[in-house]
Amino acid sequence: MSERAAPMYCPYCAEEDLRPHEESHGAWECRGCQRVFSVKFLGLRAAGLVPPDGRGEAIR
Repeated sequence: MSERAAPMYCPYCAEEDLRPHEESHGAWECRGCQRVFSVKFLGLRAAGLVPPDGRGEAIR
């Protein structure tokens, strides 16, 4: 079983009835619109981050 978080809704139709797509690793199938999709994490955006201590200005 994967320890990654599952999507909560379809990015196309917002349906919440999603199932893992058995033919593709990491893919999900939407039972509402019948689309198969995957979600990919690209990284963190650095602009606008606030230091962990909450003090100071946002990093720009």
